[in-house]
Amino acid sequence: MRPFFTAQWRSLALFNYRVDPAVLSPLLPRGTELDRWQGETYLSLVGFRFLDTRVLGFAMPLHRDFPEINLRFYVRRVVGGETRRGVVFIRELVPRVAITWVARALYNEPYRTVSMRYDASGAGAAGESLSYSWRTAGRWHRLAAAAENKTTPSAPGSEEEFFAEHHWGYTRQRDGGTIEYRVEHPRWSLATANHAALEGDPEPTYGPTFGPILRERPASAFVAAGSAVAVYRGVRLPVAGLAPRPARI
Repeated sequence: MRPFFTAQWRSLALFNYRVDPAVLSPLLPRGTELDRWQGETYLSLVGFRFLDTRVLGFAMPLHRDFPEINLRFYVRRVVGGETRRGVVFIRELVPRVAITWVARALYNEPYRTVSMRYDASGAGAAGESLSYSWRTAGRWHRLAAAAENKTTPSAPGSEEEFFAEHHWGYTRQRDGGTIEYRVEHPRWSLATANHAALEGDPEPTYGPTFGPILRERPASAFVAAGSAVAVYRGVRLPVAGLAPRPARI
């Protein structure tokens, strides 16, 4: 099957926060359940770069390379004995209006367009430092991470694997249904961040539910090298015994 879009997802900063499952349960797409790491539920604030973005093989002028910051949590779905581990996005920030429009129109993904900046030093080597900034409520906010060690592939069963290796996406639809889509990428290399800082006030961006959580120190933080990715067309999950059907994209 041909991917719907392909890109490079590079220079990731992942901040991971423990969260009461009661906070996330109302946001669960139908047909999924919360995924846990060692019995705890988490949400993650992730900054990364989209590079060489292509939709159905075609590059959009001025929309190939851009940063994104997303707030997400982790779910799972069992299908015929297979456990599909996935993510659900709470908010996704990008600097391009067209990206927001396409994601909202085709997937109902919670994208928002804001002014953004990206800075890095030592990319791909020991001492890597990443910074993603965005502007809301009339001020700049910044997600910054640094790692002293070079990234290495996540080990099976590790905390790094839990946060990096979810290969499905789930999105609640306006009619109450759920779209499921597959994300392919090789196993990622990560390093523990020895510096992780979220500067500014997250509440204007993420609201009174998630703002106070993001003000706390993250339970863990990683820097990841990233890779090429392929995202496939979404499929609506079956309802009341009906067979799944492709999403209208």
